[in-house]
Amino acid sequence: MQNLAPRDLAEWLADPAREKPLLLDVREPWEFALCHLPDSRHVPMGQIPARWEELNDRPEGVPVVCICHHGGRSMQVALFLERAGVGPVFNLAGGVHGWAGDVDPAMPTY
Repeated sequence: MQNLAPRDLAEWLADPAREKPLLLDVREPWEFALCHLPDSRHVPMGQIPARWEELNDRPEGVPVVCICHHGGRSMQVALFLERAGVGPVFNLAGGVHGWAGDVDPAMPTY
């Protein structure tokens, strides 16, 4: 599992030559409803143990970027996924709060 800075993820998503990662938002439903990165898949952290195999519907080798509010929950999920054999896996360091501060100041914060 690697940490990924918000600006690095923004550059990755903007690069047409790079395969887009699966953005996995692990926050609670109310948090996701408030703000999220476009095209994110929402699976709350508490549901990951029962639903992690759903990630196998992505093409093989497509990276997973785990996202939460500040990066703590998503780091735990990223470590879980890595141990389960999902890979490559990244954690968005700073979460959506970091994204709002470094990439998209129009994104609501909480």
